[in-house]
Amino acid sequence: MATRKDVLKEALTLPPAERAKVVEEILSGLDEPDHAMDELWIGEAEDRLDAYDRGEFKAISLSDILEKYGSR
Repeated sequence: MATRKDVLKEALTLPPAERAKVVEEILSGLDEPDHAMDELWIGEAEDRLDAYDRGEFKAISLSDILEKYGSR
């Protein structure tokens, strides 16, 4: 089985247009749904909402965030 370094070494020998196609195909493979990851994020979101409801977090408006960090 080829290693990541082997694949990269071979990919770098391709013309730029072919390398771009390889990158596009690899990235499109990452767009496939991952139900286990979705469940983890759902749990995290629910935990954060519960903490907000308990008063452990406070909300900050988008305008306040942009005022403080928007010019960076």
